[in-house]
Amino acid sequence: MGRLVMKFGGTSVANIDRIRNVARHVKREVDAGHDVAVVVSAMAGKTNELVEWCRDASPMHDAREYDAVVASGEQVTSGLLAIVLQGMGIQARSWQGWQIAIKTSDAHASARILEIDGTEIINRFGDRKEVAVIAGFQGINPQTNRITTLGRGGSDTSAVAIAAAIRADRCDIYTDVDGVYTTDPRVVPKARRLDKIAFEDMLELASLGAKVLQVRSVELGMVHNMPVFVRSSFDKPEDIDPHGTPPGTLICSEEEIMESHVVTGIAFSKDEAQISLRQIEDKPGVAAAIFGPLADANINVDMIVQNVSEDGKTTDLTFTVPASDYNRARDTITSSKGKIGYARLDSATDVSKVSVIGSGMRSHAGVAAKAFKALSERNINIRAITTSEIKFSVLIDAAYTELAVRTLHTLYGLDQT
Repeated sequence: MGRLVMKFGGTSVANIDRIRNVARHVKREVDAGHDVAVVVSAMAGKTNELVEWCRDASPMHDAREYDAVVASGEQVTSGLLAIVLQGMGIQARSWQGWQIAIKTSDAHASARILEIDGTEIINRFGDRKEVAVIAGFQGINPQTNRITTLGRGGSDTSAVAIAAAIRADRCDIYTDVDGVYTTDPRVVPKARRLDKIAFEDMLELASLGAKVLQVRSVELGMVHNMPVFVRSSFDKPEDIDPHGTPPGTLICSEEEIMESHVVTGIAFSKDEAQISLRQIEDKPGVAAAIFGPLADANINVDMIVQNVSEDGKTTDLTFTVPASDYNRARDTITSSKGKIGYARLDSATDVSKVSVIGSGMRSHAGVAAKAFKALSERNINIRAITTSEIKFSVLIDAAYTELAVRTLHTLYGLDQT
């Protein structure tokens, strides 16, 4: 007998039939004697529809009212699932973020969780054997008493945070895939599902393009050492042993993984844009003049490469930003040209970032060098490189993305055998 949090994404609750399927998954765990809290997303496509309604109402809408609107999708799903569970003879009730309460910052549309009191949910486990069906993605700011939302994919973050608050044994993230793969199987058919992956590796995969989990949910799991299981909601509920190891991928601490591979996976992102500033005067304060205004505009800068000219007087500086921020970044730099003092601005939006991730890199030399050689043999030009202790990323022309991913996946022995 344990305590579980089960999270179901939008495709898993897309209609009433799928909500009934979710209810059967929940019933399986309840019948096995587990205390269960369920976190649900809005039905597939509903959040996008609500966002569009806000934009149609006013392009410059109030972020507080935006949150009030878009949070309603999860409210509908939680109520419907509670109704279905009750119809199956299971004690259940729906909870909105403000009822628990999930206390957050006041950064509407991208709030961060500050505190969750899980006492009432735990008490109801003991007193009523009641399943808590919780609307994900939302909370409340205690200073303003306004509904807040956690950003796209925020239901994952809600689930892991609630699991920590109620001291769950595990947080199961049910989705439309059956686990975490070494790379996108649509790009590399030989990609294989990982049985286990360390929090650090998953954090890098999530932040570098893998869309299985929201980055903040992985961060929370690592901070609270909360095991997270990624599994498919489309597996037949009656075919799964609730007392056995579920099919999927366990995200856990590195100590729980017996043998760490040098490379765990390959991530890629086509949502990249490159900006190069030519012939900048090489003097103190120039970098601050470039990246300060970008930070003030909340534009995240990723890869940075600087080259100094032969005479040492000028430098070229290249960096990348998300493609969605490209126009704002270019305009921000252009408006600061007087302070920066560059001769020319070059840019490209037809680029992609390919990243190689693995905790095993800490103890192995030459991992990146192998990749550079393999890419050169495929005539793939590298525009920029960044490295850290457990990953490296290369910026390449977007047309070569899939070739690069397949090449590196095979190079590091990640293909299925």
